[in-house]
Order: sequence, then structure tokens, then C-alpha cells
Amino acid sequence: MAIRYNQEFKDQAIEKTLQHGDKTIQYIADELNINLFTLKEWLRKSQPAMPPSSIPQRPGDWTPKQRLEALMQSAGLEGEHLNAFCREQGIFPHHLDAWKQAFINSNSSPSPTTDKSLRIELNQVKKELNRKEKALAEAAALLVLQKKCQAFWEEKE
Repeated sequence: MAIRYNQEFKDQAIEKTLQHGDKTIQYIADELNINLFTLKEWLRKSQPAMPPSSIPQRPGDWTPKQRLEALMQSAGLEGEHLNAFCREQGIFPHHLDAWKQAFINSNSSPSPTTDKSLRIELNQVKKELNRKEKALAEAAALLVLQKKCQAFWEEKE
């Protein structure tokens, strides 16, 4: 038989979960003697839908500056404290490890996003150059044709 919880208990459980600090949601659910998924459902229903602009970035979309800040903030953290920090930031510890290695191994080489933007800019410049070369060739052909027409009309007179 399903247990019915009153709204006051639900509100207190949600408040306790939102202010959990280093505690996991599983720990709080066990402490309150309720199912983990029940608590997660209450949390989901209590939080308003996030507008698209406030949706956190994926770890791959973070700028190098944001990555460095996250690495500096998490430098002394280990275990559950590190996991709590990662949950707050919306990342996993392996992202921090990968970013750290990328900073260590980056010998001032451009990042993939920089490479991509440079390739896009190069393609745009090539297209523009090609267009201008075609316009120049057309203008040269028109000048040659104009000179031939003038020469032809001068011969007739």
C-alpha cells in the first residue's frame, strides 16, 4: 500500500535536499526513510522549468577560462567534497581530469575550437577571393571586348 505524505513533510524534505551541502540525495532519502525516486520526483515537481538561457552548458562547451576556474576551485577537494562540487557545476570528475591534462599538454597549440573557427574563416576568405577573381576576369573580358568594338568601328569609318 502506498504511503501518503502530507505537503508539509514534502516541503521540508525538498528544503533539506536543496540545502544538502555534502550529503547525497540518497543519504537524505535514507535519513527521511523515503524512496530515492520519490524524493527526486518531489524535487522535479517543485522546481520550475528552466528557461533555455539558464540551462547549464555541456562540459565540452566550457571556455578555457571557465575550465581553469573550475580546476582552481576544485584543486584541494577529494572524495565526496569533489563529487559535491562537480554536481553543483554540472560536470563529472573525469572532465576535471581531462581538462587538467589538456592544460598540462597544451604547448601553446591552438584549441580545437580555435582551429575550427580559423578553418571557417579561411573558407570564407577563399570564397570571397574566388568571387573577386571571377569579377576581375569578367571586367577584363569586357574591357578587351570594348577595345575590339572600338577598333572595329574605327576601321569602318
